[in-house]
Amino acid sequence: IVEKTGSIFLAGSYLVKAAIGESIDNETLGGATTHCEVSGVTDYKAKDDKDALDRIKSIMDKIGEFDKAGYNKIAAKKPKLPQEDIYGLIPKSRGDQYDMREVIDRLVDDSVFEEYKKGYGQTLLTGYARIDGWAVGIVANQRKVVKTTKAKTKPSEMQFGGVIYSDSADKATRFIANCNQKKIPLVFLQDVTGFMVGSKSEHGGIIKDGAKMVNAVSNSVVPKFTIIIGNSYGAGNYAMCGKAYDPRLIVAWPSAELAVMSGNSAAKVLLQIEKASLEKQGEKITKEKEDELFNKIKDRYDNQVSPYYAASRLWTDAIIDPLQTRKWISIGIEAANHAPIERAFNLGIIQT
Repeated sequence: IVEKTGSIFLAGSYLVKAAIGESIDNETLGGATTHCEVSGVTDYKAKDDKDALDRIKSIMDKIGEFDKAGYNKIAAKKPKLPQEDIYGLIPKSRGDQYDMREVIDRLVDDSVFEEYKKGYGQTLLTGYARIDGWAVGIVANQRKVVKTTKAKTKPSEMQFGGVIYSDSADKATRFIANCNQKKIPLVFLQDVTGFMVGSKSEHGGIIKDGAKMVNAVSNSVVPKFTIIIGNSYGAGNYAMCGKAYDPRLIVAWPSAELAVMSGNSAAKVLLQIEKASLEKQGEKITKEKEDELFNKIKDRYDNQVSPYYAASRLWTDAIIDPLQTRKWISIGIEAANHAPIERAFNLGIIQT
């Protein structure tokens, strides 16, 4: 406790005076000298804040190590490719494609990313790497259009980047389970617009496959770290370890957007609902009114998808410079390593 500034008491001097009529100053009532030499409530008396911090450091320096979680770490290596390139990899337009592997190569040690099931479920990238020496498992949204392999009983198809399909959800589920079984921390790189919709996806079982991935994320016992690079929309946010799924850290780049859906998509959906409602009442919406309503809805959503809007409501822990991503992940794993895993990994019942 610091002399002249620190004090501890159940009731301050004014309340003591009002309650029992005793006149006493705060320092005498519960200051440093009182509690260090009379009551014995505090253990150390410091001259000032610096003296207090120096004392704490000295005490902590003598405390033995607690059990650690035991996450694997070796000597760190910088990425082979320049990290500064990241600034030019993320396109200005959210509709444009880019290869998430290019981003990963600039975040991981020695630019080595051991990809898991590379040719399957290609709209999600999964694989093993190291960040600042720490072993990590990475789950990342691929943002370029991919083509599935043609088979005798299954034609090839084009899949949109940033969308989670049944095959990619299935792959991610198995990979997340692998990392939990091998005690490897998970890093999620989000640029996701959601799960694939439509009759083809529904008939293919997107609900049960997506649920498997969400199940794996929610039951993970290894520490999870989420980096929101671009889009973070709807159920895709959940599957990619959004705030509700207890990541140890969730941070966003300035290029991030968080919402149920984009402003453009929301405006289109809500406009259709409004038009249908008016038509039921026998009214018709004019083109001018339609444009006005669309822009009004879009503007409202666009204001609310900003990472600064999310951070101000504690939906993310911080907005970071992309070049600080390695540092944030490394600090997070270092902290998590001091908290051993307390329960066994149990994936639970999965519908196949």
